[in-house]
Amino acid sequence: MASFMIDRRPLAVPAFRRMWVASLVSAVGGSFSAVAVPVQLYASTGSSATIGAAAVVSFVALAVAALGTGAIADTHDRRRVLLAAQSGLAVVHLALWAQAALGGAPLPVLLLLVAGQGLTMGATSATSGAVLPRLVPAELLPAANSLNSLVRYLGWILGPTVAGLLIPLAGLSTLYLCDALALFVVLAAVHRLPPLPPGPAAATTQGVVRQVLAGFRYLAGHRLLVAVLTVDLAAMVFGMPSALFPELAHRVFGESSIGLLYAAYPAGVVLAGLGSSSFTRARRHGVLMAGAAIAWGVTIVAFSLTSRLWVALAVLVAGGAVNFVLSTFRNAISQAYTDDVMRGRIQGALTVVLFGGPQLGSLLHGAIGALIGPRLTIGLGGLLTVGTVLVVLRAAPEVRRYAVAVPGETDVASPRARPEARARPEIQAGPEA
Repeated sequence: MASFMIDRRPLAVPAFRRMWVASLVSAVGGSFSAVAVPVQLYASTGSSATIGAAAVVSFVALAVAALGTGAIADTHDRRRVLLAAQSGLAVVHLALWAQAALGGAPLPVLLLLVAGQGLTMGATSATSGAVLPRLVPAELLPAANSLNSLVRYLGWILGPTVAGLLIPLAGLSTLYLCDALALFVVLAAVHRLPPLPPGPAAATTQGVVRQVLAGFRYLAGHRLLVAVLTVDLAAMVFGMPSALFPELAHRVFGESSIGLLYAAYPAGVVLAGLGSSSFTRARRHGVLMAGAAIAWGVTIVAFSLTSRLWVALAVLVAGGAVNFVLSTFRNAISQAYTDDVMRGRIQGALTVVLFGGPQLGSLLHGAIGALIGPRLTIGLGGLLTVGTVLVVLRAAPEVRRYAVAVPGETDVASPRARPEARARPEIQAGPEA
């Protein structure tokens, strides 16, 4: 039974434990604005197009901030960078609370606040990904990433649900205030982190733009990292059919199925997270990542072929579970393999892929689905996912060979395993952390 429970080993590291407990609070109480902002935009304009425009504004701001802050995190104390990013996000939520409490702001002001939210969220995500390998040993990165992902997905499920119940009872301003208060809990945890200064190899004299370009050159020069990004992007762009769920509910499964279709994928994610001990102790990270991506493509093909709701829900639950495995090892590989001096920039690129991939996938599925139908579009997307992963495995055999050593072993299956993939990080699991 123990092998199918949550892998809690990273919680023995005090610094990680404090950050994770704070994320439990912010996952639900800090995600209300994801519902409150669209509701306010629609109420003030009466147009769904405004919500779409706000999403574009948010993503552009997030992408710029993730890349730029990733470079800054590589040349400055990451604790201070993360503290500044989280503080900025709290200020944005306080501003959202103030304008809602005063009766609402004009549309340009709301869009400006949405841009500020995207900027600070991009900065926070990129920096957090670079901080994690400094908090836990490399052999615990899969478990640490799975714990973080479990909390994030629980927040995505519970946060909007609770927000929808609170809006008619407490109003939008209360939701924004809850977000801000939850972030102060995170700020307290970040403040207690020890200093995380850059290494001696950090190029502190370069401008941010030159540092970002150096990060892209570093990424292009390391085939394993390019392969990891390609596999992840293929899974999200080709194999994420949620934009077609409304049409499938209307034409195939019945109108009442729409909520179940959207809930099945995150349910699978949560189930995999609750059983993370069954895979986070594995050494063959590359094989598991690629295998999970192929399995995800297969589930999407199966989803496209069925007209029975219970089968569709079962394969979506299975797809959510294997995608959780994919994301866990994607993060672990990119964090352990990347030189610490470049981790912020690589995590910034991953942040752009993480948030931009599903949006691009929805755009493609919607456009192609209108031409050839939803089920054929979804099936082709699943096949493209599988095909892309197979091409990557052939072009980058490093993915198949990549593994990490368990403590005490001297061999690592990866032909180019980095020292930090075997050594303990700068911060140990003692009480001083």
